[in-house]
Amino acid sequence: MRTQQSKRATVYLDPDLHRALKIKSAQSDRTLSELVNLAVRQSLEEDHEDLIAFHERKDEPNLDFEEVLKELKASGKL
Repeated sequence: MRTQQSKRATVYLDPDLHRALKIKSAQSDRTLSELVNLAVRQSLEEDHEDLIAFHERKDEPNLDFEEVLKELKASGKL
């Protein structure tokens, strides 16, 4: 679905990735552009969610990995 606000970009894809996208495009009745836009949007949303989580947890104390591992083993959780 192209809108007037759409911008054109040149993207170089790995040949195997391009072939897989073409197949998925045919199977899903979506254009390559729609599939790429969806994938990029999902990736950016994941990054945004991660940044929110980091911000929300910024005041939590840092835990020593070895100490946490020792506690998990001692409690039988690992």
